[in-house]
Amino acid sequence: MAIIRDMIPAFELFQPTTVEDALALMAEHGEGGWVLAGGLDSYDWFKDRIKRPEAVIDLGGIDELKGIIDGQDGLEIGAMTTLTEIVRHERVRSEYILLADAAEHVATPQIRNQGTLGGNISQDTRCWYYRSGWACYRAGGNTCYAAAPQAMNREHAITGTSRCVAVNPSDTAPALVALDAKMTVRGRRSSNVYDAEDFFIGPATDITRMTVLEPGDLLTQIDIPSEWANAHFYYEKVRDRGSWDFQLVSVAAAFKTSGNTIDDARIAVNGVAPFPVRLDAVERLVKGAAVDEALAIEAGEIAIQGSRPLKHNEYKQPMMSNLVRRAVRSVA
Repeated sequence: MAIIRDMIPAFELFQPTTVEDALALMAEHGEGGWVLAGGLDSYDWFKDRIKRPEAVIDLGGIDELKGIIDGQDGLEIGAMTTLTEIVRHERVRSEYILLADAAEHVATPQIRNQGTLGGNISQDTRCWYYRSGWACYRAGGNTCYAAAPQAMNREHAITGTSRCVAVNPSDTAPALVALDAKMTVRGRRSSNVYDAEDFFIGPATDITRMTVLEPGDLLTQIDIPSEWANAHFYYEKVRDRGSWDFQLVSVAAAFKTSGNTIDDARIAVNGVAPFPVRLDAVERLVKGAAVDEALAIEAGEIAIQGSRPLKHNEYKQPMMSNLVRRAVRSVA
């Protein structure tokens, strides 16, 4: 178990001003280095002394990673852009309100002032066994404490698991999947662009990571294509408290419509798996269909097919079903 202490362990702090310098520092310090964005996830690790980096690389001085600009095909958002800036940005609010809604549901105003989009989507899972220093699969051990019959697993996954049942904690991740966002990842020798749904990975791919980011990689930019601008959007997050709390279940949906008919759709949920889940089967069901209550009910039923709840989180099945039903119903 973690022992909370008064002081975080000492480390060497670096504050690069360019992406190239940051990548060089990451390569130099390897596994002993830690990349700091807004710091909200990082400082939790440090104060509990679960993570003890030798060097912390603070990205706060890299201006090229900040801001929102008009791109050739939509918006280009720097990974260090704060959630508050996203919430308040005029074009985000007018054309991509789904992302603004998701960002506005992150914690509290003070945290959104400090937290960044890149940090929100790259943060680690909040599973308390893992965060408390237990030697679980994700931490390099040989068991999943949250999946045990006597475990506290009310907030854990009901689908997409493979040994680990921790969930992805990001509020903005499902919105980015629904918007078909593109993530630019830079290393010292290469640069790659990933679809948002491929940026997040599950434990079957790598149980120690939640994204494609490997040591030495840096998420630098998130592009929102114009294809889904001004679509019909729906976002809803269910949590225990009206502020601060992480999601129990959330849904983000984008619909292209003609009157009451759905021409195309992208629907994603989070809080139910180790990654945001795109609901392909639901999208196929509603595409080309006129929205009525029967369609919404069927969409909710299809959404939870194959899910397998744990002892204490069976409530997530009807909750997820209802959120998907409400998203589809919103078109009418």
